[in-house]
Amino acid sequence: MQTAQSLMMGYRRKRIIVCLLVALLTLLLTFGLRFISQRSLNQQHIDAYTRHAVESLDKILIPVAGKRHELTTFVGQPCENVHLSMRKLAASLQTLRSIALVKSGVIYCSSVFGDRNLVLSQRQSGLPSATPKLLLSVDQSLVKGSPILIQWYPASQDGEDGVVLSVNIHLLTTLLLEPQRPMITRVIVSVGRQYYSDAQGISDQLLLADNEEVVTRASDLFPFGISVITPGATALALNDLPTQAPLAIVLSVLLAIISWIATAGRVSFTREIVLGMARREFELYCQPQLDTRTQQCNGVEILLRWNNPRLGWIAPDVFIPVAERENLIAPLTRYVITETVRQLGYFPATPHFHIGINVASSHFLQGALLRDVNQYWFNARPQQQLVLELTERDNLKGVDYRLVRELHRKGILLAIDDFGTGSSALSWLEQLHPDILKIDKSFTNAIGTDAVNSTVTDIIIALGQRLNIELVAEGVETPQQAHYLRRHGVHYLQGYLYAKPMPVAEFPRWLAGGKPPPKAHNGHPQPVIL
Repeated sequence: MQTAQSLMMGYRRKRIIVCLLVALLTLLLTFGLRFISQRSLNQQHIDAYTRHAVESLDKILIPVAGKRHELTTFVGQPCENVHLSMRKLAASLQTLRSIALVKSGVIYCSSVFGDRNLVLSQRQSGLPSATPKLLLSVDQSLVKGSPILIQWYPASQDGEDGVVLSVNIHLLTTLLLEPQRPMITRVIVSVGRQYYSDAQGISDQLLLADNEEVVTRASDLFPFGISVITPGATALALNDLPTQAPLAIVLSVLLAIISWIATAGRVSFTREIVLGMARREFELYCQPQLDTRTQQCNGVEILLRWNNPRLGWIAPDVFIPVAERENLIAPLTRYVITETVRQLGYFPATPHFHIGINVASSHFLQGALLRDVNQYWFNARPQQQLVLELTERDNLKGVDYRLVRELHRKGILLAIDDFGTGSSALSWLEQLHPDILKIDKSFTNAIGTDAVNSTVTDIIIALGQRLNIELVAEGVETPQQAHYLRRHGVHYLQGYLYAKPMPVAEFPRWLAGGKPPPKAHNGHPQPVIL
């Protein structure tokens, strides 16, 4: 059977587990959402940078391409006639390093050197060409060995005449394509099968480390592309996760606290009690009481037992205090009354047979008890006598005497349960005018010993007899105790000597299954239930 400590520890453990799971889930969700969000932002930033790089280089090349028609008209004219115009045009297009005119495959005029006589194919493979071309190359005239971007515009159908434009690609990449670390580590301009970056110059291969990714975007206007080298949106987001730890921890702790508060009602023993009543998990037991003068069972005390399908058997000493503390004792008492009424058929239908139901002081003091008795007990028109048992250990300050008078007027008997165990027994007698005093089993157990309780037992018996109050002894377990009580005028006994608490449905069989009286003890017959 469950104990109060084990139950509370179990529910506390469940609440802690729930809160830890909430905290862990919050932590994972926070990190997960921040990771997904940051990865998306990283990818957007990389894509935006790549798009911007392409647009920036497009803006440089568009003005140059716009001068194509003017430049091709220079082809075939003497160098001295167009040299000055070429120099002015190169100066206006600041990114141009030089302009060269080609006739029959020979460079014959340069904006920098003037008259020239160089075979173009020896300087740049793939040129001349009948179609416009964009090439990565190395300067062999002005700044030898420096990278340049060559634009070729043919001026004849056979492609032997045309204009060669040299763009300072190093300057462009330095000014416009600066990497943004740590998101973008390198920026590479790709033209055809050639690649240029400040770090590796012009290369025929795109070299990547194991932890690097490449994102490439091609220009819609010119035959080039921009490739950015990055650790990757995922890797960057992972590296950023530790910075999210404070936020994740704060949210986890906050939701764990909220969960602890929220589960106080749902993951709690209180909820189990409410659920138990709703599902009728509580079962009525009864323990017979013997009238030693007639050797007959004259009544029962209704007891509540709880076989919780989730937790197992739970003792009344566990769930009754919790119900009282959480203001559930009145609903639990109503449950007992309604279930008792529903099972009245198991008890003798006679006014001489009484049924005792335990009532908490809080229920009694509120006055709600009278309404509940009227609604649930008297509406059923029972034949049996109702006894309301109030535990003497409870606090009954402020009892309304009118309530007591009304209960007596309706024929309800009042009993003080566990009499003598509290601190205000005499004041109870004055306030309640009880019909029955139930001697607590601790005093019954002391009979025949030298304990102080043995003397108190005699005093309680004498008090009850002096006030003409009926006495019932609880916890009678031995023939010696029964003989002593009977000899001292206690005629109603209850305890394991006669019967243990049993399910209400088994009471008729127990009542019908008589046993022979026990043998005489010291010449005196011992009482027995017939």
